[in-house]
Amino acid sequence: MPYKLLFVCLGNICRSPSAENIMTHLIQQSGLSDRIVCDSAGTSSYHIGSSPDRRMSAAAMQKLGFKLQGQARQFQRSDFQEFDLILAMDRENYQNILYLDSTGEYEQKVQLICDFCSQYTLQEVPDPYYGGSEGFNQVIDLLMDACGGLLEHITSQESELRS
Repeated sequence: MPYKLLFVCLGNICRSPSAENIMTHLIQQSGLSDRIVCDSAGTSSYHIGSSPDRRMSAAAMQKLGFKLQGQARQFQRSDFQEFDLILAMDRENYQNILYLDSTGEYEQKVQLICDFCSQYTLQEVPDPYYGGSEGFNQVIDLLMDACGGLLEHITSQESELRS
């Protein structure tokens, strides 16, 4: 049974699909595709069915050499059971996710993605939607750092479980 990660932002067209694609790329590079799988979702229903934002995809292509894949969907209560770790892009997303967990049963599964950063000190991934291209580039850099740290965290947990 693979370890399942869900990345969550507001609309699921900028930050969370970027995190999903970056993490999937890092997982593939590490040869762990059979052990860790990723998905993404948004807390809002604004963009259901939409592809990742073209500006975000352009930044990913320029900085990482690949185009973002995916289709926006809304976070569902069933995602709490489906995923092992749910990663919110900012505090508002974090609160919106926990709001759907009225009993607090799944609170330990929800974390902020920036908790896994090692180079950046930002606590949240800023939403680049209304800004210029530098915002999209910053999101890619921040998520590369966070996803790298996340992968390290998961693989070190796995090795502890095996020993």
